[in-house]
Amino acid sequence: MRIVDEFKEFIARGNVMDMAVGIIVGGAFTGIVNSLVNDIITPVIQLVTGGNALAPSLVVAGINFGGFIGQVINFLIIALVVFLMIKGINAMRDKVEALAGRGDAPVEEVAAPHCPYCLEEVKEGATRCPHCGAEIKAA
Repeated sequence: MRIVDEFKEFIARGNVMDMAVGIIVGGAFTGIVNSLVNDIITPVIQLVTGGNALAPSLVVAGINFGGFIGQVINFLIIALVVFLMIKGINAMRDKVEALAGRGDAPVEEVAAPHCPYCLEEVKEGATRCPHCGAEIKAA
């Protein structure tokens, strides 16, 4: 049963769930981008070039170069749209954090106490310096 418990813990982690949601949404989003490429961008390119824009009939020695070129263009468009979405989401997140006051404020570090005689660092609350043996008065 140990493997089952480890698997449950693995699945319940936040990053695994985020990844699963990303994959599902990405699959659905691929359909939208495919429609954008096939139904909107390709016809516009066909009007400009006066023919088949992605040349699916470009087959040489049984190799479908046109289909490959179409898939490369499709990938580039998907990558661009995902990049722009993530860039927009990050910009919105930064604005929300700035409005909430949760921005990356500098954290003040508390300086460790030092011996007034040898100037070496001593632990908080120490009564004697471990380096020179001088008595340290409480602040």
